[in-house]
Amino acid sequence: MDLSEIKKINIITGHYGCGKTNFAVNLALRLSDEAKKVSVVDLDIVNPYFRSADFKELFNRNNIQLAASVYANTNLDIPAITFDIERLSREDGYLIIDVGGDEAGAVALGRYKEIFKTLGDGNIQMLYVINSYRYLLKDPKDCVSLMREIESVSRLKCTALVNNSNLGTETTLKTVSDSLDYADKVSKLTGLSIKFTCVPEGKTLGINGEFPVKRYVKALWE
Repeated sequence: MDLSEIKKINIITGHYGCGKTNFAVNLALRLSDEAKKVSVVDLDIVNPYFRSADFKELFNRNNIQLAASVYANTNLDIPAITFDIERLSREDGYLIIDVGGDEAGAVALGRYKEIFKTLGDGNIQMLYVINSYRYLLKDPKDCVSLMREIESVSRLKCTALVNNSNLGTETTLKTVSDSLDYADKVSKLTGLSIKFTCVPEGKTLGINGEFPVKRYVKALWE
């Protein structure tokens, strides 16, 4: 992985089910392989179905610091922030922030706008994860509309796209290649580049920005 594509602060957002948490987990593990200090903030505090806090043990084994609500992984769905993002954003190493899956989930992010502003644009990026196979996002215009809603609520602008089009266990290289035209349309509509294209671990399409991912986030019945 080209570390020049990674900023000090990496905000990961996108619609429910697009695979943003799985991407965030893979990104954190990849950075930890580079012997870099990595912290992950689970800001998915509204209706969390799949969240970074589920991977606490995995992160511990890889020396990745996790900051999550004290109510994460309990039967209480309370949007409580009990960690210091400002401190984490100023520490050495990389910070990955896994944001909620729609405009409601991005509300908490907006409170940190001024903190991020002081760090400078060169130290922060907000990656919008897209999945052409998600039922509410099959039209590129709908995908862009949701992105604009997230930007409005969070008061931050997305800086690049991550094409994470997948079909879970059924994902193949063809699954990904068939999504490239969709991703290109979203890119043209938003004016944002496609920074990463996720492919199954061990596979390659031979394109720029390939990001091999292992499937860590699984359905409840698996």
